[in-house]
Amino acid sequence: MNYLFLLASPRANGNSETLARIAAQSLSNQTQQWLALRDYPLEPFADLRHVAPINPDFPLSGGYGQPTGHSKALLETTLAATDIVFVAPVHWYSVPTLLKRYLDEWSAWLRIPDGTFKAQMSQKRYWAISTSTGANISEAEPLFSTLELSAKYFGCSLEKRLLGIGGKPDSVLLDAETLKAAKQFFMGD
Repeated sequence: MNYLFLLASPRANGNSETLARIAAQSLSNQTQQWLALRDYPLEPFADLRHVAPINPDFPLSGGYGQPTGHSKALLETTLAATDIVFVAPVHWYSVPTLLKRYLDEWSAWLRIPDGTFKAQMSQKRYWAISTSTGANISEAEPLFSTLELSAKYFGCSLEKRLLGIGGKPDSVLLDAETLKAAKQFFMGD
């Protein structure tokens, strides 16, 4: 197993990351890769699905070419993983900008002429670890719904999701119930 932890917070060592690192302790025998999306900035996304294809032999590619730079690195890392763990705080009731921009990149990757992205993504497992400043769990539902629907596009679902309470740095460490759940998050895996 190869777990890719996608850190989507604009802040290093935030509460969601702290919670994920606690959860990952049970995966000591598994390969783990921790990737901070803030370290892989992407250009603003341009919807080129309906632009004339760059590759006439692959008409569904639209105006997308082969990924380069950070997009290529993210694609390769994504495809190498067996499990993708989205680690993202709730931002305005949804996913942070960094994660939304990464998910937008999937539209381009789906149109790579080799055509294997969707098939490869359908073989992965998806997990979500998040924190919110509010105790109202319904405020995190848009974030979890975005991730659930993204996995569902590939015929998958979220294996599990974990939500902790934390705003200021390390405040999630005061959420004893969530810390206990984090330690068992990957159990049975």
